[in-house]
Amino acid sequence: MSQFDFIKDIAKYGLENDQEKLMFVLNQLIDYSKQSKKVNFAIQLQSILKESLRNNQTSHLTKVGSDPYFDKIDDREMNDLILEKLTSDYSLNDLIVNDQVHKELIHFIQEHKAIEILKQHDLPVSNKILMHGPSGCGKTLASYVIAGELNKLMIVVNLGAIVSSKLGETSKNLSKIFKKAALENSIIFLDEFDSLGKVRDYSQDHGEMKRVVNTILQLFDYLPQSSIVIAATNQSDMLDEALVRRFDVNVQFTLPNIDQINSLINLTLSKGQFKSPSKNVLDKIGKECIGLSYYSIQKTLITAIKRTLFKNLELKKVGSITVDSSIWMELIRSEKNALKK
Repeated sequence: MSQFDFIKDIAKYGLENDQEKLMFVLNQLIDYSKQSKKVNFAIQLQSILKESLRNNQTSHLTKVGSDPYFDKIDDREMNDLILEKLTSDYSLNDLIVNDQVHKELIHFIQEHKAIEILKQHDLPVSNKILMHGPSGCGKTLASYVIAGELNKLMIVVNLGAIVSSKLGETSKNLSKIFKKAALENSIIFLDEFDSLGKVRDYSQDHGEMKRVVNTILQLFDYLPQSSIVIAATNQSDMLDEALVRRFDVNVQFTLPNIDQINSLINLTLSKGQFKSPSKNVLDKIGKECIGLSYYSIQKTLITAIKRTLFKNLELKKVGSITVDSSIWMELIRSEKNALKK
């Protein structure tokens, strides 16, 4: 489409008072202008759009308290869209990650603890964070840490129920979740965020994915600063570029190095009554763990602890228990073989 086509559609939908299509085309024109390197025009359009929405209270989130559509949302209907609502006791001390990720999380948490100070200085609060990287590297745990550190309720979204083959239903479902989070001043956790890309598979409407992305962009723009969106994905390359740019913080999680592996082992063992093998043996185990995720390493250790306990009970051994290194090493190798298949 050319710029003139967008303008004609804007005039048409404006005269027809079709707010949803008008918003869709306006956002398309803004993205088109950015791609055409008409950045100033795009910024001016975006500013006009936001100001109009604020003044007329037409956004999804600025009038949630009196939105008649939201008032009709059935609790049972919402339950289908939510996997669970939880509070967390996790803190930064429970999370082993690389230094860069740790710093980003500290800054993000710090902003929300100092939200009133930032408001006094008219500074925006980062409230949208994208976590990406290999499976089992701490993205979900990091979301629990944020919830725990900020003492906020977290809504874990059921993306399987959110994504619908019915035209327009996915966007409506997302709007319901964001409105609920705004009312409850809570955290929205969208795990496997890339699964929204599956909307492209539905044949009913070729432009459905564009509408979904546009809805998310709008919801992001008008999310109250005290609410938070955490999105996690193992496949960030599947995400729409416009979506990725809207996140205030973009954090890449990685597989653990030897220092992080040792820290994870020490942290896990510190919470129980079991002793680690000797330092030399532990060094060999740590090197063997290279290439595994935090989740896989911790899983093998906990399984080794349980099997060591059962073995000692059979042998009627009493007193302190040292994790059996041979059992643990075998589990690590089995885990690696399983992941290769």
